[in-house]
Amino acid sequence: MLVDSHCHLDFPEFAAELDAVVARARAAGVARMVTIGTRLDQFAGVRAIAERFPDVYCSVGVHPHDAGGDWGYDPATLIGLARHDKVVGIGETGLDYYYEHSPREAQQRSFRAHIAAARETGLPLIVHTRDAEADTLEILAEERARGPFRGVIHCFSGSRALADGAVELGLAVSLSGIVTFKKADAVRAAVAAVPLDRLLVETDAPYLAPVPHRGKRNEPAFVVHTAAATAALVGLEPAALAARTSANFFALFSKVPAP
Repeated sequence: MLVDSHCHLDFPEFAAELDAVVARARAAGVARMVTIGTRLDQFAGVRAIAERFPDVYCSVGVHPHDAGGDWGYDPATLIGLARHDKVVGIGETGLDYYYEHSPREAQQRSFRAHIAAARETGLPLIVHTRDAEADTLEILAEERARGPFRGVIHCFSGSRALADGAVELGLAVSLSGIVTFKKADAVRAAVAAVPLDRLLVETDAPYLAPVPHRGKRNEPAFVVHTAAATAALVGLEPAALAARTSANFFALFSKVPAP
């Protein structure tokens, strides 16, 4: 059994064949999928997909690319939407200084609002960080001092310092198809020392398809390739890695019932 802890099934790339995509994931042994909220004005569509499929769950959040909008940075908005049975996480949120589609101050304010919602609900925080490691760790540490919360650095592509900092703060680290890429030696080195009880796997579909599908549209079934590469990286058999990462997922995303 595997879990795709982060995908985007509401994106238009899947609209024409969503049933087939979910069926292929099930056939590949993917028992649970979490489709991720990125904008509040599109959340109803995300939630509808989670309601449609018994093995699909969702999160609610505002991606840092859209943090400069008018959602109000009010944790209560997220908290209210998170009461739905199928909403199992807060985010994705965080900081993206690579594209900077939103002002940094807005991203930081939104990030803190999501952390407050995660703290209040007890749901895990789903963190996106790109070219913003120092500020990400600083905000996480400052907010941790205000009260505990759980979370995961999704689609890890950062440095050893980010991996170590996330672990020190009690967060999990989720690996995507990037770990299969030929030029991702630095990422593989950074995550090699992450404790096994902190690892998750994901697709971030429709993006970042793993080898041997690189360059194609990604989908949840392809998480098997990321899991196989991760197993080789940490010295486990694929079945043991699948069991370990699935157990980690259900411990972190505790609102999701295990099969």
